[in-house]
Parts: sequence; structure tokens; C-alpha cells
Amino acid sequence: MTVTLTEAAARHVAIQLEQRGHGLGLRVGTKKSGCSGFTYAVDYADELSDDDRVFESHGIKVVVDDANLERLDGLEIDFVTTNLLNQGFEFRNPNAKDHCGCGESFRV
Repeated sequence: MTVTLTEAAARHVAIQLEQRGHGLGLRVGTKKSGCSGFTYAVDYADELSDDDRVFESHGIKVVVDDANLERLDGLEIDFVTTNLLNQGFEFRNPNAKDHCGCGESFRV
């Protein structure tokens, strides 16, 4: 089981955590939403619970709870800039069987 960040994503998260002033890393999960079934939920990880798994990429911790691990196993998170105004995380999930037309949700 693994969830990884690219170097660009790790750099972005490190900057955000530094500006925020606290946090253990990045928390990644899913929630039921969208036309395909699930969307990614991304937040700061400020604490760990017993059902959390911690992965580390380029010095940044990625926290995923056990309930989401099967859907996110093998996930690679990148941080991309498409132009001066559009930037954000891009999710490469080998478990996603389909994506909605707008790219906001996925099906496993």
C-alpha cells in the first residue's frame, strides 16, 4: 500500500505548511460526490488517529485513513500549473475506472 507525492506536490505542501505555521502533513481521502461516485478530499493533517496510515514522499507526510486506503492505494499526487491562473493538485489513481467529464469525480 502506498500513496505518494511528486517533488512538485511535496514542495507546494511544504510551503503551505510553513506559511500555516503548523501541521503534520497532507491528509487525503475521498467522499461520495459528483456524477461518477467519489471526489478527493484534501486537507491538512494536524493529528493522527489509530486508523491512519502515514506515507512519506520527499520529506512530506501523507495521511490516509483505513476507510479510504483501498480506493487510494497507488495514488500519485502532483501539483501542476496550467497557466498563470490555474494551478492545483492532479491525482493519478490506478484504481479509478472512470472519470466524469469535468474531471471532478471518479469511480472505482
